[in-house]
Amino acid sequence: MSQHHSGKAISVLVSSTFAFTICFAVWMMFAVIGIPIKAQLGLNETEFGLLAATPVLSGSLIRVPLGLWTDRFGGRIVFFCVMLSTVPAIFMISFATQYWHFLALGLWIGLAGGSFSVGTPYVARWFRKDQQGFAMGVFGAGNSGSALNKFVAPALIAAAGSWMIVPKIYAIAMLVTAGIFWVFSASNPEHLVKSNVPLRQQLSMLKDPRVLRYCQYYSVVFGGYVGLSLWMTKYYVNEYGFNIKTAALLAACFSLPGGVLRALGGYMSDRIGAYKTTWWVMWVCWIAFFILSYPQTDFTITTVSGPRTFHIGLSPTMFTIVLFMVGIAMAIGKASVFKFISDDFGQNIGAVSGVVGLAGGLGGFILPIMFGALVDLTGVRSSSFMLLYGTVCVSLIWMHFSFRPESVAYGEQVIAHHKA
Repeated sequence: MSQHHSGKAISVLVSSTFAFTICFAVWMMFAVIGIPIKAQLGLNETEFGLLAATPVLSGSLIRVPLGLWTDRFGGRIVFFCVMLSTVPAIFMISFATQYWHFLALGLWIGLAGGSFSVGTPYVARWFRKDQQGFAMGVFGAGNSGSALNKFVAPALIAAAGSWMIVPKIYAIAMLVTAGIFWVFSASNPEHLVKSNVPLRQQLSMLKDPRVLRYCQYYSVVFGGYVGLSLWMTKYYVNEYGFNIKTAALLAACFSLPGGVLRALGGYMSDRIGAYKTTWWVMWVCWIAFFILSYPQTDFTITTVSGPRTFHIGLSPTMFTIVLFMVGIAMAIGKASVFKFISDDFGQNIGAVSGVVGLAGGLGGFILPIMFGALVDLTGVRSSSFMLLYGTVCVSLIWMHFSFRPESVAYGEQVIAHHKA
């Protein structure tokens, strides 16, 4: 890589990561402003979950076409257009008054979340194969926009005394970000998929069972991250009685490492491989979700000196520490899954990352709704972690058996080679 090309690559990486950070903050907007909106409209837990998750639905569904368009037209123009297209909807949220208004506008601003499947192939193609995991990890650190939203939105609400200031400021921020991105990004015609390659051929690799496998992994590490990022502020408010500002700050202890440390996951995947990295991520999440699943419990036992009552439950401090560990694990896992993709589908990163991103995003859409439904049905707030514990169990079993045939085949090849 020449010095000139290297300089352009760094500029593309920095400007794309900054743009994605703002896009992600907008995508997660309802995680904070949804709380006063819930009170204003008198929503139940399931309705709040749907409100928070609606932008995630459209942002997920658009990822496949955006990934394909990036392969064909280039990441710079597609990314720029995506950002500009969301500005009117962000601003209009300030004037919404009914539940369906918020849902419709939420679908529109959700396009900002689709920028991930634009930036991932756009950034990766500017770097060598052995650097792509790290580069995609740095870009993916824009997930920290979720934490940025938790810092900025409560401060704006406190300063203005109303949630309506947040969409107005965010609309301006998105417009300015689009301009900054256009100035500092670049295009390279060599990165485009040739126009004479038919769409059917571009999509043919999606029949590969590896793609389904990576979709499943990503629905856990990214879907779980998005779901918890949308849910945790309200969880702290209801479970521990914090105000919205303190709750958002504590929730950011999960969102921030879950975004920033994605670059670490890319680096680890480049060094020790995507499989080992992802395997350990799943184990850490499995243990953490088991601990977080236990509800606040009071129980009485009969002793020789009479009945005695005990309390078991995580304090806010212990809860935040365990959640922080989950954030780190998910950050690493999000990068390791995309290292799988760059290793196996280097010529079609856009299409495959779009499909895998779609699976992760749909996980992030479904989970908050299921979290709310479980709370409405059981009355147990930690039921959200029970659900996540179950999904990780499935992931570990599937991962073990999906890679086992490959390991056996490799072992047989080694034995045959030695016999020969």
